[in-house]
Amino acid sequence: MKPLAMKPLKIGNIELASPIVLAPMAGVTNAPFRTLCREFASGLMYVNEMVMATALVHGSAKTERMVTFAPDESPRSLQLYGSDPVMLARAVTKLCENDIVDHIDMNFGCPVAKVTRKGGGAAVPAKPNLLRAIMRGAVKAAAPYGIPVTAKFRIGIDEDLITYLHTGLIAEEEGIASIALHARTAEQHYSGTARWDTIAELKQAVTSIPVLGNGDIWTASDALRMIEATGCDGVVIGRGCLGRPWLFADLVAAFSGGEVLPPRNLGFVVEVMKRHVRSLAEHFGADDVGSTRGVRDFRKHVSWYLTGFPVGGEIRHRLATADSILAIDDLLDEMVSIHGSHLTVVEGGEYLRRGKTSGPIRVALPDGYRGCLNDMVVPDDNDVMAISGG
Repeated sequence: MKPLAMKPLKIGNIELASPIVLAPMAGVTNAPFRTLCREFASGLMYVNEMVMATALVHGSAKTERMVTFAPDESPRSLQLYGSDPVMLARAVTKLCENDIVDHIDMNFGCPVAKVTRKGGGAAVPAKPNLLRAIMRGAVKAAAPYGIPVTAKFRIGIDEDLITYLHTGLIAEEEGIASIALHARTAEQHYSGTARWDTIAELKQAVTSIPVLGNGDIWTASDALRMIEATGCDGVVIGRGCLGRPWLFADLVAAFSGGEVLPPRNLGFVVEVMKRHVRSLAEHFGADDVGSTRGVRDFRKHVSWYLTGFPVGGEIRHRLATADSILAIDDLLDEMVSIHGSHLTVVEGGEYLRRGKTSGPIRVALPDGYRGCLNDMVVPDDNDVMAISGG
């Protein structure tokens, strides 16, 4: 693919060096991960994991711990979700008047059952008047502080309830600064192929604010193809950067006409893994059993970092059950000594999917959102949120 001369992206009063946004992903895009991404490419928008507006308003300690930014982080970006316009506006006001954020994204795409069954996430666009009220309230609450509000959403609930065009048009009318479309329905969850043609249709319909595309961007060349195929104004990166925070450097290079480096070797990846686990350990602190939550949190990243590397399942399992930084260091050093620091991913390994691939699903909706549902299973997401902000 030929490089594109992409212009900087303006979202309200925020100008990004390149039109690239990190998607909010629950349990992933915390301060340590965002800092790691910024080491590879600064001047972009790295969005914190989504938080519940109601919990934020009521002062939930767990929620407030999630709203954490590095001292030098700019812009400070956060995603909110909920289904109560008043509560969402109050959450926006709280964030703005306390100078906590520089940008707020609204989640209208999360397919997780614990969110949609309460009318939040991907369920909201099924109620256009509710959607409009939420957007209007959030924009009005943020306006006195000069904080731009954006929105991320999906194609719709399923093929029988497509909502993305009216969602985009309502956003444009209500003063939303930019919109992003994950080109799947909620029913698709994370299965199948993202339908980039819907991004092109949304871009044609919404003309006064930036339209960003999301879905199936695994490499820089994927991003170039999306831009060329859809004409969208920028890209939102979700699962493609799991275990590859350096993908943002590749994207910046591709968009500026620079050289995109080949897939990184094992030695490079291991050094990033070591920095990541230490950052998580420092972020979460030690617990009362001598381990750290940070080490435990890092375990889910192991398989993403090692995707495509032919290092065997045994070392992956041991890394995924390690209980200390020292144990992880020893195992990583052992892996490098066996396979060599110059080991590269298998052919095409950089295109291998990371994160959730589940679906299709039956979408859990509140009573009255439509007359009937199909017979597919509603997943139980009470314990584990999907790693996505929609």
